[in-house]
Amino acid sequence: MRDAREAIVLVCRRLYERGLVAGPDGNVSVRRDDGTLIVTPTGLAKVDVTPDDLVVVSLEGLIREGRRAPSSELGMHLRIYQRRPDIRAVVHAHPPAATGFAVAGESFMAPVLPEVILQLGEVPLVPYATPGSDALADAFAPSLEAAHQRMESLEHAARILLAARGLGRVNELSAADVRSLRATREESR
Repeated sequence: MRDAREAIVLVCRRLYERGLVAGPDGNVSVRRDDGTLIVTPTGLAKVDVTPDDLVVVSLEGLIREGRRAPSSELGMHLRIYQRRPDIRAVVHAHPPAATGFAVAGESFMAPVLPEVILQLGEVPLVPYATPGSDALADAFAPSLEAAHQRMESLEHAARILLAARGLGRVNELSAADVRSLRATREESR
């Protein structure tokens, strides 16, 4: 299981290096084959996380291994894993441009970028809830690398949309193009 720990550390460093988190923001977890989770600790900058800092918890949130407290967003991770047995990893970050869209109350539902439709599917806007609260965990109705790649793709799309708006307008794809892209996405699953 050392490989999963090292993969989490690598993703934490990538998130930090790409500006998708700052300081102790964000958190990462992986579901192990035995059903327990490996999760980043609370209060530690992601760039400083080591394999030994990670915490193992049960699906009920009980600490099984580790010398630190788990992420303050553990409840959100637990709800996701409990509701979706197919989910193997969760990456929660604060990508600046994508978060800016959320702060403005805008989602990525407008059909503008083929890459968003093909790679991400629908990206709903989750309403505000206090960090670490049950309300936030309740607001959320692949692999670690896939979760990280989707985060980067989302931030890239947000930057493209901001650039297009700066140029004066955003052209939406036609309904036929969107149907074709969605069909292609379904075929590739």
